[in-house]
Amino acid sequence: MLLRCLLLLVITSLAPACHAKANRHGGETTAPVRWTPPTLSTDQYESSPTFSPDGRELFFFRADRQFDNYRLLHSRCEGGQWRSPQEPPFAAAAGVLETDPAFSPDGQRLYYGSARHNGEDLDIWKAERGADGRWSQPQRLPEPVNSPYTELLPRELPDGRLLFGSNRPGGPGGRDLYFAIPQADGRWHVEPLPAPPNSAHDEYEAELSQDGKVMVVVANRGERSHLYVYDRIGEDWRERGRVPAREDVFQVGPLLSPDGKRLLFAQADGGDSGELFLIDLKPGANPAWPPACE
Repeated sequence: MLLRCLLLLVITSLAPACHAKANRHGGETTAPVRWTPPTLSTDQYESSPTFSPDGRELFFFRADRQFDNYRLLHSRCEGGQWRSPQEPPFAAAAGVLETDPAFSPDGQRLYYGSARHNGEDLDIWKAERGADGRWSQPQRLPEPVNSPYTELLPRELPDGRLLFGSNRPGGPGGRDLYFAIPQADGRWHVEPLPAPPNSAHDEYEAELSQDGKVMVVVANRGERSHLYVYDRIGEDWRERGRVPAREDVFQVGPLLSPDGKRLLFAQADGGDSGELFLIDLKPGANPAWPPACE
């Protein structure tokens, strides 16, 4: 219960729906468009998508209308449509919160958050895909990647680092973003990201483009959580601005296209549902992403 209250406090306000408005962003007027395939959409809340490298598999999580009771789901593209999603074989028992899936760059590992360790806080777990295509039993990552606090939205980067959010102490705010860096002896070194992606406010999810030059951060810097875009300039990060999504509801679960120019994310759609939305962050985005199921 404490974990759920903390997460709802961070994202805050499941506000009533209003009509989305176009906003000025990146030199063009643009607004998010709903993307969720019909076979994945429900009257509940779909969030945090991740695609296999070949674009034929999709993991995400579904929450109830109060953004609670998170469960992992998996769908495969077959016969020109995304199949009805099912829980993966390694899913925890019913009632255990599981969230935020993310494929590794090579598609051989799936990271996600699970409360199966103690039922109190989300930790980062990993399942590996064998040569036969089957997933292994998941393993909890060791400390200091995990902690007695909550870890969210793990992302394995091409260089082997993990990017994630946590409310552990040691960062500049109540919740912050961290890199976990693998060491030669098999241990991990964990350090907070620098400012400005981290601040005295709450930053708790982040997505980094494949080339490491664009970052999208989920942060609560006022009444609710929204998406902020950063560009890497040399060794520094410069804020580009907020993603022009709805003001009256929160946004979570960002996923960037490989070129960093398109973004999938979740937000409320009507009074009873959360859906996946797509927006172009820059002109010239690849129209073939997200992967089409054909």
